[in-house]
Amino acid sequence: MLQEHHLSVRRTARYYTLGELTSQTKNIWFCLHGFGQLARYFSRKFESLVNEETVVIVPEGLSRLYLNGEFQRVGASWLTREAKDEEIADFLAYLNTLYDRILKGQAPKQFHITLLGFSQGGATACRWLNDGHIRANRLILWAGFFPNGLTDVIDSAKLTSVDMHYVYGKQDEYFNLLDDVDAYLLRMQEEVPNLQITDFVGGHRVEPEILHKLLLTTTHKA
Repeated sequence: MLQEHHLSVRRTARYYTLGELTSQTKNIWFCLHGFGQLARYFSRKFESLVNEETVVIVPEGLSRLYLNGEFQRVGASWLTREAKDEEIADFLAYLNTLYDRILKGQAPKQFHITLLGFSQGGATACRWLNDGHIRANRLILWAGFFPNGLTDVIDSAKLTSVDMHYVYGKQDEYFNLLDDVDAYLLRMQEEVPNLQITDFVGGHRVEPEILHKLLLTTTHKA
């Protein structure tokens, strides 16, 4: 009889940093890429955030794949539906270890910590925060798709004290597949009442200009 088994093994994960953690650091960003992206290219979207007070950390998903039939372009993924629970456990262990390494024993409360998840990275960021190991002041979900709602990947009670944002492009090709975008957005706001929604003219990508406008608006509101 065929039986399925699981064995935990050591993996080598890759991540990138923009800026350096020093005594002047006040802001730490953890930015999670989408399906099929590599962290070194995704990190370029956040170069303009970096200054003496801000550091950006860009982890890469543990699984890599070829993106075309010519075996030239390579991307990374956080998970698929195959062995999903084990993949979630693996990336949570990885991200928690990374978080501890970056903070180096310093108290998280001394920093303003932002989690940004783009596309598939949005659900990853939610699951990471929901795991309870980390602390975040702000969560930005950019073009993420949550077919079963946000509460499928995070307990909404954990978001009441978090500055919550959802950002999407009006020409996002994946959103165009939805039957009713307004109903989708309304459902998320009902689940997370403090969710602020920002749209922009553009497709399925992170626009640094829109990111800065969002941050300025947030600062102004605060």
